[in-house]
Amino acid sequence: MKLDRLLAITMTLLNQPRVSATELAERFEVSLRTIYRDMESINQAGIPIVSFPGSDGGYEIMAGFRIDRQMLSLDDFSAIFSALRGTRSATDNPNLDELLEKIGALMPRTSGSAGQDMPIDMDFSPTPSDKEKMGPLHQAIRELHLVRFEYLDNKGTETERTVEPMGLFLKGYVWYLYAYCLTRSDIRVFRLTRMLKLRVLPETFVRRAYTLQDVEEQFMSRADFSKVVAELRFGPKVKTRVRDEFGFGQVTENPDGTLSVKAPYSSLDRALQNVLSYGSHATLLGPPELIEELKRQVRELAMKYEVQVRPI
Repeated sequence: MKLDRLLAITMTLLNQPRVSATELAERFEVSLRTIYRDMESINQAGIPIVSFPGSDGGYEIMAGFRIDRQMLSLDDFSAIFSALRGTRSATDNPNLDELLEKIGALMPRTSGSAGQDMPIDMDFSPTPSDKEKMGPLHQAIRELHLVRFEYLDNKGTETERTVEPMGLFLKGYVWYLYAYCLTRSDIRVFRLTRMLKLRVLPETFVRRAYTLQDVEEQFMSRADFSKVVAELRFGPKVKTRVRDEFGFGQVTENPDGTLSVKAPYSSLDRALQNVLSYGSHATLLGPPELIEELKRQVRELAMKYEVQVRPI
């Protein structure tokens, strides 16, 4: 346990500029005396720790010190290498080629070459349409240029947006841009597939103090996935899709081969879109307001295609 704590303290010091003994004691749930002894042990192990007194004091690893490469295992290096290679495939960023070579050179010597025989391979390649946008967006982010484009929301409304691009990220196999939208005077997230007529403008901007973590916290706090909880029953023919989409933990298999699911959605529209995508293989059992809206849409579809249906 002590060895795990010493390693965790070392990694904390590597990733933070200065940490106080009190903060470390609280984080690892030990006494200050224990932290003092741990610092001495880390020093004796050859990692130079510098202490600073005062109200803003704490501990730091001596500037310029580099942890020996063998602190990372082959699996650690393989995971880093795979993630970088996946990012390279997505962005076509030539600067990553040199970084991949450096990581490969640091990897412990094995019978294979760097990047070969890895247990996990990551490919983040976007669709051809998204890839066309990623190059200009990546350059605009790096050089702090404004970007203008037409954007389609999930209801099909098209608006022109001018934004300060901050970063690209992949979530749920979908690529997004997060940016400060000058049109809306707020931080926004844009799905690349919905961006049209993309143009990088000559005007530059000063980057605002937002991170991707700030953006995720902001938007997750707005999203309420308990607004609509649909009770569904699926036929056996869509069993694989249901397992893929809803996960094994949320799915109950019935004796007749059907599957029962209670699925949370952020809105009535999203619930209906999902239910209708299964066609006749899905039966909606509740809630009542969702069933009524589904009936209304089915009647509209029947009228559109001149299908005669009995009144429900």
